[in-house]
Parts: sequence; structure tokens; C-alpha cells
Amino acid sequence: MNQQPRFVTRAETKLIGMHITTNLVNNRIGELWRNFMSLKKHINNSISSDLFSLSVYDPEYFKTFNPARNFEKWALTEVTDFSHVPSGMETFTLPNGMYTVFAHKGSHEDMRTFQYIFSTWLPQAPYVLDDRPHFEILGHKYKHGSPDSEEEIWIPVKPIG
Repeated sequence: MNQQPRFVTRAETKLIGMHITTNLVNNRIGELWRNFMSLKKHINNSISSDLFSLSVYDPEYFKTFNPARNFEKWALTEVTDFSHVPSGMETFTLPNGMYTVFAHKGSHEDMRTFQYIFSTWLPQAPYVLDDRPHFEILGHKYKHGSPDSEEEIWIPVKPIG
């Protein structure tokens, strides 16, 4: 794998969804998505059918990787405004900033793209991780669990120095 990312400066984005605290050892992400999808129909001001699988990590998370370390995981959709927040849902404002965006093809359980980003691409790039949320956009080509699935991986970065 030697894919080149694209760079996007994303404007502040309004999202509605739900979140849990989880880790990679005691992974509760499936539970989060089942709950979110059962209530998604009540969000009446979505901008598109794209879904955001968003992670909020503490600033030390990637310095010494530990799969048992907790992080916040969100299941969200982009909305026009926060005028109507369905019961059981919360708002999340994604701050503006620069992202490097990688295309991922394969099951969400296939970690090769993430391994490439953090083990190969980032150490050689003139960028460092920025302390903002990471997310995947699950668009119309996303097929849960399928090897034909496609999604975008958005990693917050800033130039070194």
C-alpha cells in the first residue's frame, strides 16, 4: 500500500448523534451504531445520507499506544443546525482545520489503511497529528462488513514546526 492522501481544510461542521466511551479491547462500537441507527430516522435536518464515525482521543493517546486506553466514539450525521435534537441524541461541533484524507476499501475490521497511515505515511510526512477529532465518512459506497466497502479516513494534521 502506497496511497497518496488528499488534503482538505474542512469548515466547522454541525453534527447530531450519540457517543460512548470505549477502547479497542472492550470494543462497544457495534452497540453504539445499533442504537444510533435505530434513532437516526428522527433527525429531520440532515444534510446528506453520509454518516460520521468519529473518535475523540486524549492528547497522549498516540504517544504510547495501548489498546485498553479509552476514547470517545461517536456515531453522527451532519445537520444544517441544532434547532431539533431528537431525544437520546446530542450535538457535536467539529472544529475547522486541515485533514489528510485516505480512501479505504475493505471491511471496517481491516486495519491495513490505519496501519499504513500511522506506521508509514505519518512518520515520513512533513505533518504531525493535530489534537482534533479523527473520523471516517461512511458514504453511499460503504457496505458494513463487506470487502467491497469504501469509506474515507480523515486524520487531523498540521505542518511540523
